[in-house]
Amino acid sequence: MRKIGFILGLFVLSTITMLAQQKELNTKTSKIDWLGKKVTGEHSGHISFESGQLKFDGKKLASGEFKVDMNSITCTDISNEEYNANLVGHLKSDDFFGVDKHAYSTLKTTNVQSTSDGYKITANLTIKGKTNAVSFKATTKEDKLIGVIKIDRTLYDVRYGSGKFFDNLGDKMIDDIFELSFEIYYK
Repeated sequence: MRKIGFILGLFVLSTITMLAQQKELNTKTSKIDWLGKKVTGEHSGHISFESGQLKFDGKKLASGEFKVDMNSITCTDISNEEYNANLVGHLKSDDFFGVDKHAYSTLKTTNVQSTSDGYKITANLTIKGKTNAVSFKATTKEDKLIGVIKIDRTLYDVRYGSGKFFDNLGDKMIDDIFELSFEIYYK
């Protein structure tokens, strides 16, 4: 009888292992586009993943964990090289993301719920050493996860040009909310 129980236990364990699969993020094809708005316009660009993985239970997303290289930030809407370099340098400075001290940001899911059109995901996002919960929707299509995260930068001590903290900014005020649109390809 013990032998049958042992064999049954191995079968259940191997079935669970086969259902729960970890898939590595493809850092070459995965991308993050950022969008920041201000009173007089907006800026956009890219930022790169350092690493990440998704876990699936069968075909359903169960969890994910990602590391983003903050030094990889670029600007795509300014064609003048000098102005572009100035903006990217400012974004990397302590006024914004302080990449000298905080070279990486992370996102770790805490809850993944299936919905009729994809997933509702709750995660802990860490930027500049500060961690806050974020919620967003995402969908899977073939071998990729797609979504948009809206982030209140002031929760991460990114206060430059924020109307919450500075008066009389006029047309120099920058929106506190910025967006990260992502396409995560996994293998």
